[in-house]
Amino acid sequence: MERAAVFDVDGTLVDTNHLHVTAWWEAFRQAGHDVSMHAVHRAVGLGSDDLIAHLLGDGRDTGEDDTISAAHKALYGTYFERLPPLPAAGDLLRRLDRDGWAVVLATSAGGPELGALRRAIDADDVIRATASSDDVNAGKPAPEPVEHALELVGALAEHSVFVGDTVWDMRAGARAGVRCVGLLCGGIPRADLEEAGASAVYRDPAHLLASLSGSPLAPRG
Repeated sequence: MERAAVFDVDGTLVDTNHLHVTAWWEAFRQAGHDVSMHAVHRAVGLGSDDLIAHLLGDGRDTGEDDTISAAHKALYGTYFERLPPLPAAGDLLRRLDRDGWAVVLATSAGGPELGALRRAIDADDVIRATASSDDVNAGKPAPEPVEHALELVGALAEHSVFVGDTVWDMRAGARAGVRCVGLLCGGIPRADLEEAGASAVYRDPAHLLASLSGSPLAPRG
């Protein structure tokens, strides 16, 4: 039976959260909505539909949702050729693969966006599979994206770990029954990640890589 190391991507392996904040803020502004960047930042990690609903509420004109989402997609797309990986992101995935983990991505990104993220990570040779929110009925914080990631590689939850940078990641992983590792590089405070389910927290992929021996992703010994 495989053991999976499941990774969120935005803010966890690629330094994109604040690019998303800027793109969403401008998309909302173009639609006539004054949404603070702080509020947008706290919502990053949700799928597009859920993010819009979270920030504008149930009383919004839902007919605007597709326009806002499309504007965000177009604005964010201008960064595709220069998305910056977080420190040692690719090295971490390659080390885990050598240690016997099945490395899986769990992300709401797809199409050209996912391609740009994978180019930034530069570790396609060790990524076994990618689970997208498009493949499930409910995105994070529901457990389905993590559960689908485990199914793709035939791994059990109790043998697996989910690494992410938002409270939505931690809640999804906890509900799926996997151990959760939080990273601070997405800008969410340690206390919030721990409250949402993180059993360990590290600064970024480089810090996790340097701390593997004492982490939930420690090599079998």
